[in-house]
Amino acid sequence: MMDAGEKSDSAIVATKPTNNAGRPVAEPVERRAGTEGNAGQQRTRRAQDRESVSQVLERIRQAARQRKKERFTALFHHLSPEILRTAFFALKREAAPGVDGLTWRAYATDLDLRIEDLHARVQRGAYRALPSRRRYIPKADGSQRPLAVAALEDKIVQRATAALLNAIYEEDFLGFSYGFRPGRSQHDALDALVVGISSTKVNYILDADIRSFFDGVSQAWLIRFLEHRIGDRRIVRLIQKWLKAGVLEDGAVNVSETGTGQGSVISPLLANVYLHYVFDLWAKRWRRREARGNMIVVRYADDSVP
Repeated sequence: MMDAGEKSDSAIVATKPTNNAGRPVAEPVERRAGTEGNAGQQRTRRAQDRESVSQVLERIRQAARQRKKERFTALFHHLSPEILRTAFFALKREAAPGVDGLTWRAYATDLDLRIEDLHARVQRGAYRALPSRRRYIPKADGSQRPLAVAALEDKIVQRATAALLNAIYEEDFLGFSYGFRPGRSQHDALDALVVGISSTKVNYILDADIRSFFDGVSQAWLIRFLEHRIGDRRIVRLIQKWLKAGVLEDGAVNVSETGTGQGSVISPLLANVYLHYVFDLWAKRWRRREARGNMIVVRYADDSVP
């Protein structure tokens, strides 16, 4: 149910290889009984999960579109076994493991039991976020970019939560924001920039990049920005768990008051929420009220060209 008014809260109610050793080459290999049937059942169930999740996300999307100034107070119960399984299958199979050492393929063993247990822990508040494992990748300028590799179950819950939040924020984010958004890429950002420059008289181009943005985001302000739209305290507490879980490096866990853990599943969405309030809304207002002449803005993550 949803109440009208800018200060009111809104809630979404859900409806809710065979071993051939020692065998003659010409000997036919029989399939294990039930193998084909099990595979078919798994495919059917995955399709049902996707359909169920799609319906939930569409209802959230419609509510976000219709009630721009209301807060969502009942999102947590949408972290169902269906959305958790869908999130699991969306993860990269060969991704590096986190501090738990657990790989995608290992977790896929007894997947249903694992997902049911994870769902139960999430819903009763027993789920605990693990520290991310620090990893470095080289940058073009010779420096290294620090990444945070989350544990597998943290990746699953983060991806499921990001799906719920994306359904809301995709209705709020502005058109000149391109980074880490569904159906948008760096190529789309470059196309928009080329079209803008070629179709408008350009006097100045400002290329801006926020230094160490993902490490410098104020977590306190990020939570305040999230609470403009998210009134479900359980969702907010989940995000705070990930922000406060810290990073394991050289045998020690470091916890910071800043940063979103670049490399984590939910970090790009959190970064976009932060930049939406800090940069995008300001740029939109400045362009409308103070800029002289035409102004083009293109933002991809923390890189922008006004």
